[in-house]
Amino acid sequence: MASSGRAGMKRIKRRGDFVAAARALSSAMPGLVLQARQRQDDDVPRVGFTATRKLGNAVVRNRVKRRLRALAEQHLKPVAMTGFDYVIIGRGATADRPFAELQEDLRRAFARVHGIRKSTPAVARSGESEIAGPEGPGA
Repeated sequence: MASSGRAGMKRIKRRGDFVAAARALSSAMPGLVLQARQRQDDDVPRVGFTATRKLGNAVVRNRVKRRLRALAEQHLKPVAMTGFDYVIIGRGATADRPFAELQEDLRRAFARVHGIRKSTPAVARSGESEIAGPEGPGA
């Protein structure tokens, strides 16, 4: 269980910490909602999980939380920033969504709450030449 030199994540357990995270940055994806709150310290990041009764009975909610815990352990722990609290909220699709899609949801949500953009230039994605100036090719 290598964590690429980072200390482990702590768990959020107090209701007040969940409420504070709910008032901070959030990003909703098809499989989950990620809330991120910057604390006033440089302690290790903390993570909490929520699965409401709207998702189903206790069996379904526990399955959702197990999947979210596995997701956080594998994909949030290596990139989580010190001094942040993260709350991952299960949605209706969390229980049945393929794990690879949940991973992508978490990656995109993390990038959104931290303002991280892809390094791929827009012109390369649209098929235009990267050499073309602001007037366009051949100008």
